[in-house]
Amino acid sequence: MAAEGDPSWHWRNTMKPVRFFQFDARAGFFVVLVLVHARFWTVGLLILVLIIFWILERKGLSFMAALRAFRLWLVGKYRPAWVYTRRRKMLDTGSG
Repeated sequence: MAAEGDPSWHWRNTMKPVRFFQFDARAGFFVVLVLVHARFWTVGLLILVLIIFWILERKGLSFMAALRAFRLWLVGKYRPAWVYTRRRKMLDTGSG
């Protein structure tokens, strides 16, 4: 069995979500935004994003899964595979 510090175990953490402190790493963009452009509204935006990410994680959703759920809510459950104009037309050849 390989030791904990063995470099051959590098693959085991490949599917873990990337974290920035306790939050999803995508929130790091807003942290950088606050550091570059420090205003009250950017701090408020950062706090809002962190709260949204926290709520999503409490519900058991990753950020990408939440985007898919939002898309499903926005579009609806019925999504045909083909656009109506690209579907095959019924054809009667008369050779029945």
